[in-house]
Amino acid sequence: MGLVFFLIIVALAGWGVVAYNRLVSLRNQVDNAWRQIDVQLKRRHDLIPNLVEAVKGYMQFERDTLTQVVEARAKAVSAPDQASRMAAENQITTGLGKLLAVMENYPQLKSDENVLKLQEELTTTENQIAFSRQAYNDVVLELNNATETFPSNFIANNFGFKKAEYFKVAPEDQTLPKVDLTMSAPRA
Repeated sequence: MGLVFFLIIVALAGWGVVAYNRLVSLRNQVDNAWRQIDVQLKRRHDLIPNLVEAVKGYMQFERDTLTQVVEARAKAVSAPDQASRMAAENQITTGLGKLLAVMENYPQLKSDENVLKLQEELTTTENQIAFSRQAYNDVVLELNNATETFPSNFIANNFGFKKAEYFKVAPEDQTLPKVDLTMSAPRA
């Protein structure tokens, strides 16, 4: 009887150690995934001033768009916490999307080699950010599942493991654009 009780205690302790180590590993993976996003965001922050400088001479009527991108970059760089930074980064993403769309209206920009190079680098960086965000959110999901599901939630609650925050899409990017596919009658 004593040996069985001892084996049960050892098994429970072993399970506790494994569960604790898994939670630590997941928390570290979340931190690492955020650092990968951080690297890409830094690259984007470095590209924005160059792009704005290259296009501002051409885009006299688009000052609001340029200002929005520069202000969002400043907010992101000086954000006091991760949630504020995520919100500012979403503003940058929205502003850059508008800027790149507006740039299509300027033939001079489409032929400027420097602008094209910056636009290509920024597009590549945006794709890397999107990939890094997905990887981050995947690890956040795994950590959050481990902190909320039975029985590992006992270890999580007793040792202060918290749910991580997802990197969410900006609210304005969640709405689908309206597309009108009706054919109007040809004009005579």
